[in-house]
Amino acid sequence: MKSQDIRAKFLEFFKSKQHDIVPSAPMVLKNDPTLMFTNSGMAPFKEYFLGNATPKNNRIADSQKCLRVSGKHNDLEEVGYDTYHHTMFEMLGNWSFGDYFKKEAIAWAWELLTEVYKIDKDILYVTVFEGDENDGTKMDQEAYDIWKEYISEDRILMGNKKDNFWEMGEQGPCGPCSEIHVDIRSAKEKAKIDGKSLVNEDHPQVVEIWNLVFMQYNRKADGSLVELPAKHIDTGMGFERLCMVLQGVQSNYDTDVFTPLIREIETITGTDYGKDEKIDIAIRVIADHVRAVAFAIADGQLPSNNGAGYVIRRILRRAVRYAFTFLNKKEPFIYKLAETLAHQMGDAFPEIRKQSNLVSNVIKEEESSFLRTLDQGLLLLDQVIETTNGKVVSGKRAFELYDTYGFPLDLTQLIAREKGYEINEEEFNAGMKAQKERSRAASASETGDWVILIEDDVEEFIGYDMLTANVRLTRYRKVTTKKDGDQYQLVFNMTPFYPEGGGQVGDKGHIESPNGDIIHVLDTKKENNVIIHYTKHLPKNLHETFKAIVSGEFRRLAASNHSATHLLHQALRAILGDHVEQKGSLVNPNYLRFDFSHFSKVDKDQLEAVEEFVNARIRENLPLQEQRNIPMQKAIDEGAVALFGEKYGDSVRTIRFGQSMELCGGTHVQQTGDIWYFKIKSEGAVAAGIRRIEAITNVAVGDYFEDVERNYDAVKQLLKNPKDVSKSVSSLQDENAALKKQIEQLLKDKAKNMKGELKNQLQEVNGVQFLATKVDLDPNSIKDLMFELGGEVNNLFLLFATAPSEDKAMLTCYISKDLANEKGYDAGKVVRELGKLIHGGGGGQNFFATAGGKNPGGIPKALERAKDYIA
Repeated sequence: MKSQDIRAKFLEFFKSKQHDIVPSAPMVLKNDPTLMFTNSGMAPFKEYFLGNATPKNNRIADSQKCLRVSGKHNDLEEVGYDTYHHTMFEMLGNWSFGDYFKKEAIAWAWELLTEVYKIDKDILYVTVFEGDENDGTKMDQEAYDIWKEYISEDRILMGNKKDNFWEMGEQGPCGPCSEIHVDIRSAKEKAKIDGKSLVNEDHPQVVEIWNLVFMQYNRKADGSLVELPAKHIDTGMGFERLCMVLQGVQSNYDTDVFTPLIREIETITGTDYGKDEKIDIAIRVIADHVRAVAFAIADGQLPSNNGAGYVIRRILRRAVRYAFTFLNKKEPFIYKLAETLAHQMGDAFPEIRKQSNLVSNVIKEEESSFLRTLDQGLLLLDQVIETTNGKVVSGKRAFELYDTYGFPLDLTQLIAREKGYEINEEEFNAGMKAQKERSRAASASETGDWVILIEDDVEEFIGYDMLTANVRLTRYRKVTTKKDGDQYQLVFNMTPFYPEGGGQVGDKGHIESPNGDIIHVLDTKKENNVIIHYTKHLPKNLHETFKAIVSGEFRRLAASNHSATHLLHQALRAILGDHVEQKGSLVNPNYLRFDFSHFSKVDKDQLEAVEEFVNARIRENLPLQEQRNIPMQKAIDEGAVALFGEKYGDSVRTIRFGQSMELCGGTHVQQTGDIWYFKIKSEGAVAAGIRRIEAITNVAVGDYFEDVERNYDAVKQLLKNPKDVSKSVSSLQDENAALKKQIEQLLKDKAKNMKGELKNQLQEVNGVQFLATKVDLDPNSIKDLMFELGGEVNNLFLLFATAPSEDKAMLTCYISKDLANEKGYDAGKVVRELGKLIHGGGGGQNFFATAGGKNPGGIPKALERAKDYIA
């Protein structure tokens, strides 16, 4: 059975059980402060489990893209070494929100596996929660009794809290679970060892395929458990493992989920999968990691140096270094797999097909960048080894390579072993441990339980229509972090405060008590469909009616920038083409940032046209046309633009200014004239195929023009207040160019005068006219001088060094072409090797090459060693 059919049968089965089939949510979470990525099938439905929202149907099924590479759920280091862990994977799941419970969940799971998929009942085992004394929970007798109706009791195994009690996090909904395990070993192996003894023992052919979670408790901050008012079902079945079972293979990587990628890797790299374990691991790593990276990019997360972007960069770099080390690939190639992936999974996940070019371009750029970093790391590693006494390299230095250049320990060890050295792993691990502890301490937080003051089902957002409101506090909790200290999170029955989302920052303002006490709102965020207000203090009387007041200036300027991003998006599509798509944004009161897809730099004329387009719409003073709570499809049919990587509900809000119409939940001006003016400050590349514009509006533009005027006046004063400033600057440039020419001529004359002295210093060594010396000339003069000497002297070998400043050094090598071509002398090799002594590197042709570095102190040793190349 093909993987596409396996997925389809799952969804068809639960559709027949009255479940709504929903598409996968984005793998990258943009507005959840507790998670960077969807790490389980239930993550998109947290608000339903917590009772903060109500689904249209209490029964849902889907195939959800998941990523596990950080935090509690971290499978990264196992990936490639075993055959069943992955970074990105699909989680097939069915969900019940207060509807059916254990009886139906177990019955349907058994029916699907044994009657629809026809899995042999005799290779299945199930586990049931055995209870936990510390939590005061008992053995899940209810689940045990239901399972007895379908499977013999000797195949029902007890599981401990670690394996059979599922928790969303340290706090929140949780409950016992029943896992279904499958034993796909050969009959011979089964005869030797009973399968039940291998359940949950990390055996590659005795694996869990489905977890049925029975959400019936809420974990409090003090660790205690209380019964949930409504009980839920949350199941997750590993799609890749299910395919392994149904396709009769012994590894997830032997299924058609992975074989197209593996075949393509074999073709590109000229390797064979299945013949060498190290090569196999590398191929598995690449096949797995390219899926994670490609889907993350398709969902809107570009590689970067922080947060979720850093996780994606780290995954890709792990794939690159396995290819570099074990497949001997020194140039980018992983990007070529994006096309295979789009062809293979584009029907189930259209975003991977739509974003295929972007995915390919971004991965190629990242590969190229990291391969350059690996080259730098190799150079530095050579220097570390050269300065090592004995045969054990300092683990501290190896950790510096890892920390600064991302140079992995296993690669460092491999190269060191080839040169007869070892790495002090204890020192390396100590450095790694210290770093993790610093990171953990910096991000450590304590979150208390919600204190419920008023039972309130729906927290109403009224901030589109008003900036002040009389509100009641419904719940609060205390949060402590190292960075911010003690803070309180407040939730009201209604709020005018806009929570961070859609690129727009959250509102600031204050809460006013009837007695005049003021509590400042430092930020506003949305978590699990609840709007949370961050403050440093709690009101004295929690049960009073408070006045919530949003900072009008903060909101006005943020709204101005947000509306400008819509006009900017329209302008870019009109001027650059319909291929332009928004890829991300940041909107705050001070400026706006807009990322978009485009294949080349936006030139000056195009930027001016974009700026003029937006300002023309501002001058037209177009009114805001807003629609709230309209069906998603109706909005799309009317021409609304849905933004890249965003998760939309069934009902949406549209914002229209003239011909610009987008789905948007943010705040906006009432008419475009309120923006006042739009000014682009910069345009540049973010990644391959992604450009970024930063711009300002409103008050910030006024400040900008005032600053420009001040600078202009300062320049005029420096130029003695000329009538024509540009003409005066042009005259200065002409004068400067003339002086540069004079300096160049003086340097040439100096070089000519030096030529005779240098010829007198030449020594004959093994038939070669040799000279290695330090000179005080610029690079161009050195080159001219060397070639002039080469034209007058045969069999010439020159190495000149110069130190332009305290932290810059340069080596230049010239070798007569006859020597280079006939005797194999190589100027490029000379400067590459000697360049290490000046903490740098370089290269060139075999007769002329240069190297730059940061250590002038290494020049004497480099000059001294030059003679070794002709001795």
